[in-house]
Amino acid sequence: MSFEMETAPHPEQLRRVAIEPVSRVEGHGKVTLLLDDHNRVQQARLHISEFRGFERFIQGRPYWEVPVLVQRLCGICPVSHHLCAAKAMDQVVGVHRLTPTAERLRRLMHYGQILQSHALHFFHLSSPDLLFGFDSEVARRNIVGVAAAHPDIARQGVLLRKFGQEVIRVTAGKRVHGTSAVPGGVNKALAVAERDGLLKDIYDIIKWSREAVALTRRLFEQDPDTYARFGRFDAGALALVRADGAMDLYHGGLRARDVAGEPIFDHVAPDTYDDYIHEQVKPWSYMKFPYIRSLGPDDGWYRVGPLARMALCDFIPTPFAERERKAFLAFDDGRAAGSTLGYHWARLIEMLHAAEVIKDLLQDEQTLGTELMAEGARQGRGVGIIEAPRGTLIHHYEVNEEDLVVRANLIVSTTHNNNAMNQSIREVARQYFDGRELSEGLLNHIEVAIRAFDPCLSCATHALGRMPLEVTLVDAGGHTVDRALRDPGEAC
Repeated sequence: MSFEMETAPHPEQLRRVAIEPVSRVEGHGKVTLLLDDHNRVQQARLHISEFRGFERFIQGRPYWEVPVLVQRLCGICPVSHHLCAAKAMDQVVGVHRLTPTAERLRRLMHYGQILQSHALHFFHLSSPDLLFGFDSEVARRNIVGVAAAHPDIARQGVLLRKFGQEVIRVTAGKRVHGTSAVPGGVNKALAVAERDGLLKDIYDIIKWSREAVALTRRLFEQDPDTYARFGRFDAGALALVRADGAMDLYHGGLRARDVAGEPIFDHVAPDTYDDYIHEQVKPWSYMKFPYIRSLGPDDGWYRVGPLARMALCDFIPTPFAERERKAFLAFDDGRAAGSTLGYHWARLIEMLHAAEVIKDLLQDEQTLGTELMAEGARQGRGVGIIEAPRGTLIHHYEVNEEDLVVRANLIVSTTHNNNAMNQSIREVARQYFDGRELSEGLLNHIEVAIRAFDPCLSCATHALGRMPLEVTLVDAGGHTVDRALRDPGEAC
């Protein structure tokens, strides 16, 4: 979503300001602002300027290759794609219930991914803004600056991520792009020595996670007006929940509520997602715009990820994280839960939850079992949904009688958040930019809003069927020679 004032001058009469590239995010994107002669923002848009066509080039591949292939979308969240594709292919091979050990090993891998990804994002990418200020000195506003000024915080961030990566290694076979989740189960058991190696550190991990949540809460308490107001807007929400309404980041049914918090649907089975969620393509971005079908594209957009999951679940089934969730939702009469910066607080509560779940799984003897595979009757369609670190992730595949993929559709977390990110940019521009001379620190406010969503832009740049395409020919001197634009209404 962009915003344009009703009485705005023609775009050619406006001054264009570009933030390119958006920094400290995964992938490539830019923001464009159009300002009038009085420095009032007339339009703000987030553009995704790269394209990765995984939905197309996995067509024709054997279905069993897909869980390994699609995780190459990303080096930050490959586990999410690996597991989501495996869940979809479980259905293709007719397995609707994994063995108890396979279920636990996949969950262990997934919660390791949640922990390492949330630690990476908060400590390495976002903490410089939060600890030093949005318009602080650029040379200091980075992880090196954090390490110099707050060595204990930086160290804990590194060790938290390292632990999550180690959980992934022992369950997936490698820290990045593992191979253990296969249709119908897993192909790697957990050794006792591997389990014990993780258990010896888990209580430190839980302690540091609790300290990280407390740090974020202090930031809100020290400046509640800024943190609760920054980029604030009301939005619908979408997430998986367990059958009893609990937070479950690996499996469950889809729950959605509208902007007023009223139910839209609840406990929707993953394989019927496309009856409820549709996608729209716009000519200025490679990222699609999902919306809830019953509300339409204008009113049906929503948020996903930690902020949405906190609001939608009835409870978190681990004690420390549930206590923190209640405190978060109650803070400042609930205003933190609607703030863009509330994503950071919610994200660290989830990191704490992941640490608690990992402890429980490591102490469960069934996690050390050796029955790893289940069997079923072959089917032609599979849908997997998982709560990735950034939000709801959907993988949908159709497979023919020759075992080849003939159709694929991926709706990734950042794509779900596309409209919400643009809305956040709009609100920040209105709050901080109008009538002011632009500076680097002021422009960083826009990036702070985008970073709060922890976007994975390379994961999100998919298109199915029709998509926009812009090609610019530049000569050796840097001058534009020619430009061609294909509208999404044209055939690919």
